[in-house]
Amino acid sequence: MPNISSVSEFLLMAFAETRELQLLHFALFLGIYLAALLGNGLILTAVACDHRLHTPMYLFLLNLALLDLGCISTTVPKAMANSLWDTRTISYQGCAAQVLFFIFFFGSEFSILTIMAYDSYVAICKPLHYGSLLGSRACATMAAAAWGSGFLNAVLHTAATFSLPLCHGNAVEQFFCEIPQILKLSCSGSDYLKEVRLLVVSAFLAFGCFVFIVFSYVQIIRAVLRMPSVQGRHKSFSTCLPHLAV
Repeated sequence: MPNISSVSEFLLMAFAETRELQLLHFALFLGIYLAALLGNGLILTAVACDHRLHTPMYLFLLNLALLDLGCISTTVPKAMANSLWDTRTISYQGCAAQVLFFIFFFGSEFSILTIMAYDSYVAICKPLHYGSLLGSRACATMAAAAWGSGFLNAVLHTAATFSLPLCHGNAVEQFFCEIPQILKLSCSGSDYLKEVRLLVVSAFLAFGCFVFIVFSYVQIIRAVLRMPSVQGRHKSFSTCLPHLAV
């Protein structure tokens, strides 16, 4: 039997060994992080302060901005700190928190993107039913379902991953804690398979959301191309294509 050791901290992958490259990495990620804070902060401020933007599309965009801020704040600050202070360590609890919040924010963000595709589909393909299908209560319910399902998914994955005994060291081959890299350190075959099954189920759900988004936009593009007004087609495409790109 392999020796099972108690892990109190993990070693994250370093982007560079030389001090100059570490500081360059810190400066680069600081710029990216500040840009993300500024961009999403402006979106949050605009939607919150302008009552004309209190519509389903912009309320979902507000949720997306919040999730994007949470997602980048889960991983990038720790990587920046490690580069600045020339260290690689993260505590066991800190690693578990990174996994929990990253899956929570990322999964919820994917759900919100799927809901936004549905919102665009109803707005363009069924405009007369928009008020009844996407009222304030329906929008609040869908947003709450996205956040709730993301949190439940994150709790299940985190609990399954960090209940595994580890016997292959504590070096994580990534600049933040992620499940596949932690599974490589596991020495429990049956528990390992349980988490792999959870990952497969999550992958199928994510693929289902992706198919729904693509199908929605196929219908949207078909509807937009049938519009007689060139200005109307341009306005619809300028609204929908950025979301489809995301």
